[in-house]
Formats: sequence, C-alpha cells, structure tokens
Amino acid sequence: MQHILILGAGLSASSLIKYLLDHSENFDWQIRLGDLSVETAKAKINQHPRGEAFYFNVNDEEQCRSEVQKADIVVSMLPASLHFKVARACVDFSKNMVTASYVSPQIEALNEEAIAKNVLILNEIGVDPGIDHMSAMQIIDNIKAEGGEITSFQSSTGGLVAPKYDNNPWNYKFTWNPRNVVVAGQGVSMFIRNGKYKYIPYHKLFKRVLRTEVLNYGEFEIYPNRDSLKYREIYGLDNIPSMLRGTMRRPGFSRSWDIFVQLGMTDDTFIIEDSENMTYREFVNSFLRYETQISVETKLAKYVGVDEDSEIMYKLRWLDLFKPIKIGLKRATPAQILQHILLKKWVLDKDDKDMIIMQHRFEVAFGDKKKTILSTMAVEGTDQTHTAMSKTVGYPVAIACKLILAGQIKASGVKLPLDSVIYEPILKELTTLGIQFIEEELES
Repeated sequence: MQHILILGAGLSASSLIKYLLDHSENFDWQIRLGDLSVETAKAKINQHPRGEAFYFNVNDEEQCRSEVQKADIVVSMLPASLHFKVARACVDFSKNMVTASYVSPQIEALNEEAIAKNVLILNEIGVDPGIDHMSAMQIIDNIKAEGGEITSFQSSTGGLVAPKYDNNPWNYKFTWNPRNVVVAGQGVSMFIRNGKYKYIPYHKLFKRVLRTEVLNYGEFEIYPNRDSLKYREIYGLDNIPSMLRGTMRRPGFSRSWDIFVQLGMTDDTFIIEDSENMTYREFVNSFLRYETQISVETKLAKYVGVDEDSEIMYKLRWLDLFKPIKIGLKRATPAQILQHILLKKWVLDKDDKDMIIMQHRFEVAFGDKKKTILSTMAVEGTDQTHTAMSKTVGYPVAIACKLILAGQIKASGVKLPLDSVIYEPILKELTTLGIQFIEEELES
C-alpha cells in the first residue's frame, strides 16, 4: 500500500481529493488529509474507507516532519508561502512532492540537494500555472519538430462566472481568492512586442487592454500580467520578438476597475483611520477633494472624467458605493475595505457555476508561409464544490501524483511540467475529464 499525504483541504483541493479517493482502491492507496479545520478535511474525505482526516499545522515542525516521513508522496495545497517548510522536510526524508503553486526562490534553492537525493519537487502543475505550461509546451515542441519558427506568443487565462449565471453589470463574481483579485496587477507589467520592450505602470494597466474572441463564449478583454519576459527562457523562446501573458475579463471590466486604481482603493500599504465607523460613501469621499457644495457622485465623475450617467458610474452605484452603509472593519487598509464591499455583491449564488477559460495564440513562420495557431480551453464547474477552478487546479496535481507513484515520471530536482514525459500523459488524461483544448489554424 502506498500512502499519500495531502496538506490543505481548501476549495481548490476538492477535485484532487475526490480523484485520489476514487482511484485509491484500484491503485492500493491510503490518503491522509491534513488541515487546520478537521471538519473541512472530514467533509472532503466523506467517510471513505481509504481516507483519513486529521488536524495539521504546518508551523508545528515536529508534526510536519513526522507526517512527511510516514508518506510515500506529499501533495501540498497549502498557501504558497508555506510550501517551503513541507519541501524542506520532503528533501530531508527523500519524499517526492507535488504542488500547484509557483516556484519560490527558497524552493528553487533546494534543487541540487533534491537531485542528490533523487527527490522530485514538482511545482506549477495546477491551471495557471500548470495547464498553461503543459498545453503551451506541447504546441511549442510540435512546431519546433516541424521546423517552424514562433514569432509571437500570447497566452491568457480567466477565472469567471459561467455565462448562464452571469447576471450582474460587472460580468464578474469571485471564483477564487478575493484578495488576489483586489491587488492583481500591482507593480509594472513587462512584455515584448515586435522586438521592443514594453512597460506598463500599474496606474495605466487597466487602460491598455487587448481583445479576443473565445469559441462560442463571445468577446473578452485581456490586461497584461506583471512579467511576461521570464517565460521566454522557461519555454525555450529566448529570441521571440513578441510575448505577452495576460488575464481575461469580460469587455468593460478593466475600464471600470481602473476607477478603484485611480482613487487608491486597491492600496494595501496604509490603514484608513476610524475605518470601522466609516460608511461606504465616506470611504469613497475620503479619496476626493474636500468640497461640500457638490455630491460625492459628481466629484467622483469629475475626478475620473466620466459622465455621471455613464455605464461605469452605474456599475459603481450597483456596488452600493454611495450608500451610508457602515463598513465595520477595524484598522483596515483601502484594499481590505474594497474587498469587504465587493464580497457583498460579487459572491457566487447558491446554484451558480464558475468557468475557466484559457487561450494561446501563436504566430508561426514555416519558411515563407505564415499562420496563426489558436488553442482554446473552456471549462465550466459542476457545482460549488467541484468548481472549474477546483477541477483545473486539482486534476493535474492528482494525475501527476499517480504517475510519480507508478514510476512513470522519474525526474528529480525542482521541476516544472515542461517535459513531454510529464505533460503528454497528463494532458491526455485531462481530455477524458472534460479539460481539453480546441485548436484552430488561421492562414496569415
């Protein structure tokens, strides 16, 4: 019997846990699921005879090391900042580890030691990062094998509400960590276009959007991610003239979100005084000029240069921003207050389903012949436990875990899923689970 240790029982782990439990009898696995909330872990195990839930605190070093030592493989679904403690124990006890999160510098520093101990620390194998890497590399490797030259690569992903349940003027609801949505894009966005490096500061980011069509889902807009340049080396496209990675939203979202950026409401670096007694309306007004002769609505419209009857102002009013609703948060930053307000209106309703969309656009030259390759994935959630986010994050992690235990993936060191020995079997099985790409070729 092989023992799988899963650390973290949050929403994104739901489909992972179910997959491993569903296959546990066939592969003779025992699954041990640890979380700070034993109740949550027990609910995910659901009395399965091959599963066991327990209280786990990663900051308890003795417990962490003891649990890792007993396992045959470790799956960390903890917050990204906590993976290193688990990875350190995995290397010490020669245990393979899988996680969906980005590689941190701390974990990257374990590479040589992991290779020496023949330990695999497989990272970035969720959806973004994860499926984006694997699906892109499959096409890149195929193009190179056919003698093609990639002159442009654009990749974007969006976590949204499924169209049937898209019933608010923002065309958006929270389908993952709300805080990450509120503070997204801060810093400088960097990419390359026709050999020219481009830099977009945060205060201009949501004004500089691209547009695309996604299958039969209609039009979307894309705002650039923070650093697209590093992916040239990761994908083996060091000399590519154009590369951009971005985030997808429905048209009009970015222009409206930009109002919060311009006001300073997404700032997480300072505390709003007396925030618990402040109202939504006073919160908005605190960022505007001191004028008592005109309304907050008029001041805001003038400040950001929109008409008071514009669609943008309608979206802000729909959020109740101008109402005297008490905030009730003590010593809160602007970003925390904004998140609190948005959670009242952007929450998924009981029967809502989410959606993940991903699209790669390659411009390719085969000698004098040029073409565009468009590869698109769209996945809708089953329910609010097995969401599209949970499935697209959890299934690749689970399949990788299975392949490692079966000896089909034999790599060592700190790895990303960029090699065909990893991505080919995972992408193949994902298609049987309803996660697949539709590829189109357009003549240029």
